[in-house]
Amino acid sequence: MSINKIVSVFLCAATLCSCSSAKQEEWFVTHTGNMPTPERIEKIQQGISQEEVLQTLGMPSAVMPFDKNTWIYMASDIKRVAFFAPEETDRNILKITFNDQGTVTAVEKLTKADGKEISPSKDKTEVKGQNPGFFRKYFGGVGQYNPFAGQQNPGL
Repeated sequence: MSINKIVSVFLCAATLCSCSSAKQEEWFVTHTGNMPTPERIEKIQQGISQEEVLQTLGMPSAVMPFDKNTWIYMASDIKRVAFFAPEETDRNILKITFNDQGTVTAVEKLTKADGKEISPSKDKTEVKGQNPGFFRKYFGGVGQYNPFAGQQNPGL
């Protein structure tokens, strides 16, 4: 087989593979979460009990740790391509709030646009006693090595 034929086959294959479509874009997107369908969400009205919400929507994605009366259902789409950082393309959150009697008081729908970007603090907290000086760091273990520790040697 000649080089020209190999190159032409390769170029034809590359041309066919490079044709993009919406389906190829979906190959890299993963869906996570357990967001109920809109029909089920519409059934949730103020005044229904937690048990009815469980039967209609299923278990929540999260229950707020400091407020057991707030349930969160959420789902997101994350695009991951090769070695690039993952990118969240879509996010949906359903927040259901209950009163102390266990009945629904509020239903709130949130999207990615409602979120806020936060940046972690770069401040550091120094731990006392964990920063040895130069001599202690490099010469502090001199004389503490005992290669025969733990061995029973009657000949010594």
